[in-house]
Amino acid sequence: MPHHRLAPQVHDHNNALEAALSELRVELELPGKYPADAVHDAEAAVAALQLPGEDLTGIEFVTIDPASSTDLDQAVFMERDGDGYHVLYAIADVPAFVAPGGPLDAETWRRGQTFYAPNGRIPLHPEVISEAAGSLLPDQECPAFVWDFRLDARAGVTSVTVRRARVRSREKLSYKGAQADLDAGTAGPVLELLKEVGLKRVELERLRGGASLNMPEQEIVQLPDGGYRIAAAPQLPVEDWNAQISLMTGMAAAQLMLAGKVGILRTMPAPDERSLHHFRLQTEALGKPWDGTASYGEYLRTLDAAEPRQLAILHSAGMLFRGAAYTAFDGTVPENVVQSAIGAAYAHTTAPLRRLVDRFVLVICEALSNGRDVPGWAREALPSLPEVMAGSDQLASRMERMALDTVEAALLVNHVGQEFDAVVIAGSKPAKDNGNGNGAGNGKNGNGGSGTIQIAEPAVTARCAGELKSGTKVRVRLVSSDIAARKVHFELVA
Repeated sequence: MPHHRLAPQVHDHNNALEAALSELRVELELPGKYPADAVHDAEAAVAALQLPGEDLTGIEFVTIDPASSTDLDQAVFMERDGDGYHVLYAIADVPAFVAPGGPLDAETWRRGQTFYAPNGRIPLHPEVISEAAGSLLPDQECPAFVWDFRLDARAGVTSVTVRRARVRSREKLSYKGAQADLDAGTAGPVLELLKEVGLKRVELERLRGGASLNMPEQEIVQLPDGGYRIAAAPQLPVEDWNAQISLMTGMAAAQLMLAGKVGILRTMPAPDERSLHHFRLQTEALGKPWDGTASYGEYLRTLDAAEPRQLAILHSAGMLFRGAAYTAFDGTVPENVVQSAIGAAYAHTTAPLRRLVDRFVLVICEALSNGRDVPGWAREALPSLPEVMAGSDQLASRMERMALDTVEAALLVNHVGQEFDAVVIAGSKPAKDNGNGNGAGNGKNGNGGSGTIQIAEPAVTARCAGELKSGTKVRVRLVSSDIAARKVHFELVA
């Protein structure tokens, strides 16, 4: 069939996808255009900005982010310090632009965080701040909170301070570019030290019982022609090493606030025995048993997402990472302060352009580090932050899942009736009883239950009718795909 005869159908599907994504914003009541009074407040703050007196523009900071990012929160510099290391970590000084109680402040409370919708980012702050004056863009003098770490030979923190200063990043590095330079042996000294320190911090994480769920994440990517695709790729090593510096800073922030008896932590309880027992049974059934002699964090780092059974284990491990919350305190330290996946007390502090709570943590930590009283407006915000951040996190998670469902349906709409190779990442559960003692599911192969499958191309995770066993490779058929309803329906091929 000539290509031009397909074009109207493809165009119709693209229109249906755009309409569904636009409807998603309405359905979830996502924030719309930034209010004029808040934008004016931001513009006035930028115009009146006075850079900090301490000048650290001579430090050769670099940023490392996805290539397309323009809201750059963090810049890093490293050098050797005897047999240890000196690390400077600059975090965008967003509080310098946001007057407490003003229109901009009020709008950031309403949003809570930046929402990364596939058809356009919904920023926490106006672009004049988030992608211009407040972003740590290369060759731009910016205000920043500079965390100053001294590390020993094992990359353990021996001292830390935080202060406000002016900084100037030298280069905007991408993860892919940084990894390529490291692999080729052409990376600069900061990247080489990032790898060295990052690997040592990973080992410290292992020793303290921390855990990382390193499985491929689905990401919606907009194409130059206006279409979309779903990318699912494993995390690059440099992303892990870079994240270790952020985690180190978050742990340092938590310790400062705990010592000062004021602040807000990101907490998560340890998995309960029932969840751990169920997970052990899953690992045994999938042929890579975890006997508990190694911590579950150590065990998870041994798994290879490219191996179907181990990918299923990684998905099953998600049950161990539950119950994350924000815990605020002032005067009395809470009983439970640990973020169990990290294996330490931890606070969000390194992404103030994209997350509301970080702005307050930075101000509190800077005051405590320099022996000053915490500003009253920051203390007064603490009781309200947990609820606002929890609501914002839930909304962001719901949006991401529904957006993925929508794009998956659009990618598959022309493939109804086709068969695919798939991996079962969650086995079948029997259909609910319909009142007659029989399962009411619509499966056509087996017990009428359904499970979750993952196909490689296009990268889609979906429900599938039939009797499915975790970790197995199966052949499935696409029965239907509905963009507006955000649903796809697979069935197991006999």
